[in-house]
Amino acid sequence: MDSKVPAHPVHSARPAHSAHGAHAENPAHPAHSVHPGHAENPAPETPAPGNSAPENSAPENSGPDDRGPGNPGPEGAARERPPRERLAPAHRIAADLDGYLGDPMDDEAGPFSYKAIVEAEERDELPPGAVDAVRAWGFPKYLVPIGLGGRLTTLEELFFVTRGISRRSVTVAVMYGSGLLAVNPVWLWGDDWQRRTVADGVLRGDLACFGVSEADHGSDVMASESEAEIQGDELVLTGVKWPVGNATRGRFVTTYARTGPRDFSLILVDKRELDPAAWSSLPPVRTVGLRGHDLSGVAFSGARLPAERVIGRRGSGLVQTLKTLQITRTAIAALSVGTMDAVVRIGMEYARQRTLYGSDIYKIPVIRDHLVKAHLDLLIAECVAIPVARCLTVAPGRLSLWSSIAKYFVPVLGEEVVASIGTVLAARGYLREGVAHGVFQKLQRDHAIASIFEGTTHVNLANVAGQLPFLIDPPAETGREDELLADLFRWTRTPPPWDPDGRLLQLTNEGRDEVGQRFEEISEEMLAAANAHAAPGVAAELKDLVSAIGALRARIEEGIRANEGDTSSVAALTRAKRYCELHAMTSCMLTWLHNRSAFGGAFEDGQWLVLCLQRLLQRAQPDTVLSEDLLPALEEAMFAATGERRWFSLLSLVPPSSSLLPSAGDE
Repeated sequence: MDSKVPAHPVHSARPAHSAHGAHAENPAHPAHSVHPGHAENPAPETPAPGNSAPENSAPENSGPDDRGPGNPGPEGAARERPPRERLAPAHRIAADLDGYLGDPMDDEAGPFSYKAIVEAEERDELPPGAVDAVRAWGFPKYLVPIGLGGRLTTLEELFFVTRGISRRSVTVAVMYGSGLLAVNPVWLWGDDWQRRTVADGVLRGDLACFGVSEADHGSDVMASESEAEIQGDELVLTGVKWPVGNATRGRFVTTYARTGPRDFSLILVDKRELDPAAWSSLPPVRTVGLRGHDLSGVAFSGARLPAERVIGRRGSGLVQTLKTLQITRTAIAALSVGTMDAVVRIGMEYARQRTLYGSDIYKIPVIRDHLVKAHLDLLIAECVAIPVARCLTVAPGRLSLWSSIAKYFVPVLGEEVVASIGTVLAARGYLREGVAHGVFQKLQRDHAIASIFEGTTHVNLANVAGQLPFLIDPPAETGREDELLADLFRWTRTPPPWDPDGRLLQLTNEGRDEVGQRFEEISEEMLAAANAHAAPGVAAELKDLVSAIGALRARIEEGIRANEGDTSSVAALTRAKRYCELHAMTSCMLTWLHNRSAFGGAFEDGQWLVLCLQRLLQRAQPDTVLSEDLLPALEEAMFAATGERRWFSLLSLVPPSSSLLPSAGDE
């Protein structure tokens, strides 16, 4: 076995973790570090005397017009910043993991270097030491809620650490993602014994799997043939689940089975409780990507287990499954954002190093176009995915719609970005060696699973399409919409901790979508803020974009009203696609509105916002062009993130002198 470990393990010297689950070290955030895990983080500011605002929350006056008369805008005096604002703890947790795993471009970065990953891929294995490394850092603890001894406080934290692993190895991230899907029903509906048993096992490194799919039925769960017959105080389980991630290595199998003529239940199966003769693992499935991942199946033949292993109320398995998928759909977006970061980095480095016709190929217009658009797509993905990740503890009742939007839209963006970088790499992208040790082709194959997991692209579009007729005539507002959107989109607010309760999740949004339904109010607020605070010319560009987007919204609404009974045709799914794109546009606006004051710099100047909206509009109106005069600020951030090995992120637009990252003392 290879004993090499990632950069900066120092397990014995690691201080205890805080109540919020973040590591006590304060390494540089990937967005600000010259080399993740190597640069020093700016010293935390001293809070102003008498400041009683929560340390990770934005002050009450940090809305669009908070500069005051003494600071009129970008052409006025130096911009004032509210004191003591910090990013939510999820960012520091991700920074700690990133520094621990090391730079994947560095051949000496241990099992998470691209060199080690590709070498293991050739053997259909995970890199030796990779699983041990993430366990030693504590990743399994982010699958267990803090109330059960883990470190999972918010889904945002899990999103960021999954993104950090995915930019290196989607396969390792999927291994734990399959476990997350399996354990969430236990957290949401399990009894005390079930929760304690699974939590203890996961914290010790045991894996779990979700046994729902069957070879002949796929996503048609009502046709499931697996059956758990009730015999006195026992269940007798018979059936075959395939394909299932972690089915062979996993100790726990959350199994979907018939428990009555029309009833289905989720059953917690602990293989250690079963007669070995009553179950067996199926052979591993050979896959295009994710080589080394345990994708196999499990067969039960008269397996006896206590009747109290049913999770929650008997007969509620279908509803539990649909609700559980809302959480994991959101987490899957992290796989795509991590993959986008990886391939854009590979493409940028190659474009600056590869010389043709006397200069680097970035200067070739079509190459530049691919890289700029790929970078914009990554920023858009952040704007869409991060608020949905926060939604689990801010507004869980909205996940039924927003999780499907994120699950459809972000992986599709990821697929397009991967294909675009493949064009940049040309023949080099087809090789299993060379640029970044040939890892691009692995990332391309691995990421293909993102649109398939937890409901295919079409399944999620159908879920969106089914809710559209109820969204065009919204119910009366509650008066909490502004605060809700601030909680979702302001990165300096820490979401509430997760206290798992399946009753808070809903099967529909009941006609509410505070993002999509408040486009007019959000647009007005954005234009007012842009006139006062954005760079010259940005407000005029945004005004034109709002007009174009408004016309697109009107056409979509007209189509929905004219076809209210149609939620499954190709035309209905096309309307759902456009609705997802509108959601992404509004999410970009809200991300700028709620963070511009705290972030400042190129972020507040807003050129990126114009470019992202133009890029999104190109999906419906391909002749839309990016404003060339707004590209320099974006490209400066792209080059800096490439040269300094920082994450590609909206945070790359924040001035380097900023000290937004929370320190250990903040918690």
